Amino acid sequence: MTENQRVHPAADIEAPPTAPLVPHDTPSEKGSPVQHHPPLQRLILAIQPTPAKKRNCCCKCVCWTISLLVLLLIIIAATAGILYLVFQPKLPNYSINSLQISDLRLNFDMTLYAKFYVKITANNPNKKIGIYYQKGGKLSVWYTKTKLCEGSLPNFYQGHQNKTVLNMALTGQTQYGNTLMTALQEQQQTGRIPLDLKVHAPVAVKLGKLKLRKVQVTGGCLLVVDSLATNNLISIKASNCKFRLRL
Repeated sequence: MTENQRVHPAADIEAPPTAPLVPHDTPSEKGSPVQHHPPLQRLILAIQPTPAKKRNCCCKCVCWTISLLVLLLIIIAATAGILYLVFQPKLPNYSINSLQISDLRLNFDMTLYAKFYVKITANNPNKKIGIYYQKGGKLSVWYTKTKLCEGSLPNFYQGHQNKTVLNMALTGQTQYGNTLMTALQEQQQTGRIPLDLKVHAPVAVKLGKLKLRKVQVTGGCLLVVDSLATNNLISIKASNCKFRLRL
């Protein structure tokens, strides 16, 4: 072998081809290379974090909204507290002066007809609040869970610390009158008949010269009377009245 001759290693024909470590760029349709990213790298590129500036704006908006709501609640509470201290509101109350039954009988269709006369006193104990009694007020008389009769409260304005006496006629007709009349007669023999007078009065409150929205005064009086004799004043042995204001 001469000095000018070189020895070249023979290629291993059986050796498997090896893939390049770095992927080659493949040309696109316009001739520019297109990069192919591994799946993990594509996922990382797809999940872009929200810019800090945008997050700060959102946080500021939420904080301002909450602050305004809290401020509004404080203003409302403070206003309500001032109004309460200035006007010192109290619920109106009612008392039953007398009760008279003018008619209580069975009809031919076995319904029970009842007609009561009730005298009640409506009291407004407030020094600086007037009360408008509006249309839709009702006064009804119940025995156990059965309504015997009902009447409408009049519409009127009641001034400060005013007591108004109302004379009301209540009428009603009840199904299953035979059973109800028998129960009333048996109860009358004991001399203690429980009756429930229920009041439902829509009213509007007047604070000074300001007339507020309509609210509901509801409640009633649990009575115990001695008799259900017609055309006679009935003795009221016990009376327990409770009322509440409903918005």
